[in-house]
Amino acid sequence: MRISRSVMQPIDRTSPQAWAPRNKCPQFMRIRFSLTACLLLFATNLSAQTSRTVTALDPLHQLNSSFEALVRHVSPSIVQVVASGYGVVEESSRGNTSLAVEKQRSIGSGVIVDPSGYIVTNAHVVAGAQRIKVIVPTLVAEQSPLRALVSSRGQIVEAQIIGTDRELDLALLKIDRVGLPALPLGNYSKLRQGELVFSFGSPEGLSNSVTSGVVSSTGRQLDPDSSMVYVQTDAPVNPGNSGGPLVNIDGEIVGICTFILTQSGGSQGLGFAIPSSVVNVAYQQFRKYGHLHHSGLGMRVQEITPNLATGLGLPRNFGLVVSDVFPGGPGDIAGLRVQDIILALNEKSVDSLPLLAFNLFTHAGGEQIKVRVLRGSQELVLDVPIVDHSHQVDRLTDFVNPANSLVGKLGILGIDVDSQIAQRLPDVRVSSGVVVVARAADSGGGRASLVTGDVIHAMNGVPIDGVNRLRSGLDQLKPHSPVVLQIERDGKLMFVDFQLD
Repeated sequence: MRISRSVMQPIDRTSPQAWAPRNKCPQFMRIRFSLTACLLLFATNLSAQTSRTVTALDPLHQLNSSFEALVRHVSPSIVQVVASGYGVVEESSRGNTSLAVEKQRSIGSGVIVDPSGYIVTNAHVVAGAQRIKVIVPTLVAEQSPLRALVSSRGQIVEAQIIGTDRELDLALLKIDRVGLPALPLGNYSKLRQGELVFSFGSPEGLSNSVTSGVVSSTGRQLDPDSSMVYVQTDAPVNPGNSGGPLVNIDGEIVGICTFILTQSGGSQGLGFAIPSSVVNVAYQQFRKYGHLHHSGLGMRVQEITPNLATGLGLPRNFGLVVSDVFPGGPGDIAGLRVQDIILALNEKSVDSLPLLAFNLFTHAGGEQIKVRVLRGSQELVLDVPIVDHSHQVDRLTDFVNPANSLVGKLGILGIDVDSQIAQRLPDVRVSSGVVVVARAADSGGGRASLVTGDVIHAMNGVPIDGVNRLRSGLDQLKPHSPVVLQIERDGKLMFVDFQLD
């Protein structure tokens, strides 16, 4: 619509004569009507455009709402882990350097994986800890920015170590709570590069934090001599995120954040998480044994070199070759032979020792696994059962008598470390005391963070030479008395303190 210039020009309202004739002019009335129609049409078009804009923004609102819903679902399962103990530090004074022992505290993250109080975290978060506390989020119904301050405080609960493994950098904790919101472990085999993930935890001690990113790589092997494979993500991960989960859009744990690669000390988009398949196996074994069993097929393999391939006349000069089959073992019974070339396990290609070890670890003992081998020019598929290699502590179970071995106030089964037992524990520095063989289920014992394999050498400064001495010493203490145990763990002496129930 074209608008007459006369309407757009300024009107001199100081002259009544100039204003009155125009007010009565039919042509001016038509122009004013045209202008009104134009404004109505403009308003209609603007309303339509606004409606189209809102419609176009609907997917963004839906995405935003989905993220909010996911965070609300996951956050109650994320805990902050506070581990305290004593460590050696260097002190310098006037050019002299000396060693001193001082109390230290580390803060990490964890995730509830069972409603009855089981929490997964990193082993390095609780390494050397004499006391472990977990801060469980407070559930707040009202959703507002300031209410987040309330939920971030949480409830402080004492935690016990159920199992730990330094090589995998995983630990399982237990708190005396039930009915907790737990997250399921996702299927690692379905994880894909580019998948959207979220990192939850306490970076730099800031509890109840969440960041987002994608899976940069589903399998990253950083050390060629290690069997560990990690999930790489660009979701910002910082110190304090250790032990927190990497979660997919279904609210499932796809990994446990463990370390970052950085030059600045902060996130550079290179975060690494332990795959959920490894976490699942470790969790099950920690609950059952208190330590890990490593799986095998009853064979020994080694990597093929060009010289080895030429000398043995192998059909390929790379990959893995069976160098030994243990007589009577599962591989022997299934038909494996020396010089078989391993091609795949359950149709997953394996061409290096770390990949083979990783794939075996993610399967529990007793499972059947399909091993595809190349024998000469013929490919064969063999069904081989997986067996668990027992831990050195498992060899002591024959010496356990529940009636004599139970130390109810500690919630453990222990045996005396005599000369016979000491020979079966070659790494023990002090050949006396009580070795923890197992944790007693539902014992209602004290809050000592003991794990299988720990050796108790003293209690409150008094040497312990056996289970009877340990029990009698505990019986002499009054309820709520402080208890300090000197223990040996992984060849290192440390103190564990707690309050007797």
